[in-house]
Amino acid sequence: MTVIRITCAKNLFKISKWVLILCVCFFFSNTSGYARQNHLVQKAKELVYSNPDEAIKIGEHILKTNEKKETKADISVILARSYFVKGNFNSAITNAFNADAYVDKLNHKTQIDISLLKAELFRLLYLDNQYQKELSNADSLIKKIANPKIHDSLASHLLLERVSMNLERRETDKALSLLNETNERYQNFINSHPVLRGKFFIAKEKALSNLTQYDSAFVYLNKALTLISSNEYNNLYEKAQVYNQLGYLHLQKKAFSNSEETLFIALKYAEILDNPILLEQINRNLAINYLASNQKIKHKVYNDEFLVLNNRVDLAEQETINTVYNIISNQNEQSLNQEQKKYSNFTYIALGMAFLLVLLGVFFVVKSQWKKKRLKEIIKYLEISRNNFIKTKPSKKIAKRRVSIPEETEKNLLAKLKRFEASTKFLNKDMSLAVLSGQFETNTKYLSEIIHRHYNDNFNTFINKLRINYIIEKLKNDSNYMNYKISFLAEESGFSSHSSFATVFKSIIGMSPATFINLLKTERENNKNKNQ
Repeated sequence: MTVIRITCAKNLFKISKWVLILCVCFFFSNTSGYARQNHLVQKAKELVYSNPDEAIKIGEHILKTNEKKETKADISVILARSYFVKGNFNSAITNAFNADAYVDKLNHKTQIDISLLKAELFRLLYLDNQYQKELSNADSLIKKIANPKIHDSLASHLLLERVSMNLERRETDKALSLLNETNERYQNFINSHPVLRGKFFIAKEKALSNLTQYDSAFVYLNKALTLISSNEYNNLYEKAQVYNQLGYLHLQKKAFSNSEETLFIALKYAEILDNPILLEQINRNLAINYLASNQKIKHKVYNDEFLVLNNRVDLAEQETINTVYNIISNQNEQSLNQEQKKYSNFTYIALGMAFLLVLLGVFFVVKSQWKKKRLKEIIKYLEISRNNFIKTKPSKKIAKRRVSIPEETEKNLLAKLKRFEASTKFLNKDMSLAVLSGQFETNTKYLSEIIHRHYNDNFNTFINKLRINYIIEKLKNDSNYMNYKISFLAEESGFSSHSSFATVFKSIIGMSPATFINLLKTERENNKNKNQ
């Protein structure tokens, strides 16, 4: 009996030993697996800006093999940022919204990273309402961060994003003011973080460039380039942006050779990333460079490439906007379904949807009629000659002359104005009443009075009409112009910004440039179909 007990005890001991060994092996196996996965996540983060394709491969592999929500959220952010670097906004926004699915498992920092990424995408897509919502969400979350270093880092990024928005919308004074505020509040933190300091320098350069202070802009851009080059990670995305901007600055200084050299460096990085948005910007700058340096063959090559990329980018942006609204619509629909289950309001909601459909039907019918009416107005307008456009006079008004001008002087000034209209000098952004008076060798009072008397406009309206008429003639006679962005048309016609061009265009023509171009395209298509 004693022998049996001893034997059983020995067997039990052996079994316990093997169970313990198996448990230890299982523990170290899991620990090794987690360590390997964490290493892959870190590797993907490091590759985002240097090799986004590899980062995407790693990220998609982890998503398939990992069930942890925190890891899935981190990977979704990495994928979103990688696609952003490649200029694939559609996939970037999809992954950014995918990360939202795990929001209940995320810490505040990751939630803020997602909101800032989405805000950046919405800014570039001109979805300003969604942009403000994401920025407000990030701002409220930052206030909850207790760790000073993390708080300062995220707050600095938030302020720099607001600076980017101001620069994008040509609100340069606001951008500079915000940059000064950011520097005062977080100077020590920014100075100790090279990546953040580089972003600060780039933002400062863009603001100075907008103000045509190109020498100062060069200084900040070279500082940014030095920081990016010394970074342990090879950030091809920022390098492409910085070299492209450097090429643009050289172009403004008419240093065509230097501009070409730096733009080709930017082109090399953009081609590695296969980013169509960067490629479009760089090819446009190269085309302008060759046009300005009278290299017509090279200009045609890069301008044709720019037009192809411009069309590709426009289609991709439209696809992304549709994706955003579909996602938001699906989210709203899910919320609506939850409310239906909670309150059992199906009947009222169905009636509401039916009413909405009726309203939409009425809206589309009215809109269609309005479009037809506007199209007729455009056709009629396009038949008006250039002289009639500029010289349309209202009914005579009884008013006393404020300035007495000798008859000979008046005839002389009118003749000069005729020659001025026939030229393209009015496209000069620096054109003003004082400048034109100097060119006409007269005083501003005489010139202002002549314009008012014979054109019934003040000087600014006179110049704006010439510019708008010029760009309309281009749109009518050169189909390529209908494919250009509004910002390019604004610059081409002598306006200092996209917004001022759009405002003036609408005040003169009665509709926005985009609407005008769409109607013009419709008319051309209709004429083409009729001819066929």
